[in-house]
Amino acid sequence: MIWTFKIELILGYLAEEEWICVIEIDCSSTLEELHFAIQDAVGFDNDHLYEFYIARTERSRDRVRFDDENEEIYELTLDDLYPLDKGKKFFYLFDYGDHWLFNLSKSRKKSQQPEKDIKYPRIIEKTGKNPEQYPEWEE
Repeated sequence: MIWTFKIELILGYLAEEEWICVIEIDCSSTLEELHFAIQDAVGFDNDHLYEFYIARTERSRDRVRFDDENEEIYELTLDDLYPLDKGKKFFYLFDYGDHWLFNLSKSRKKSQQPEKDIKYPRIIEKTGKNPEQYPEWEE
């Protein structure tokens, strides 16, 4: 089944404006596949560590993490994670140094069958300009 996800940049190194992207993705996609979909949508190079986590807020210490160390990003699918517990949110953190943080939310839009000849995941809507991963420094 195809799900609709809203990806919203909530914190980023030198992020200057709002950035939101809506994608359609197969619910059987792994977290690693979701990572690549986000990388493509935001236009970042895949050259840093990342993790997903579920927590009440982006700063909650009480969080369930999915990363390369526990290898759950390679096995867990979106369908395994949803529905989230009440009051919990889903976050994606990319690059522990620059700390690009995204809030991910599944739309209430009804799941749909994949359309023939459509490659998923795919971007269906974007708001704002992609943030610069490596802005030029003025001296």
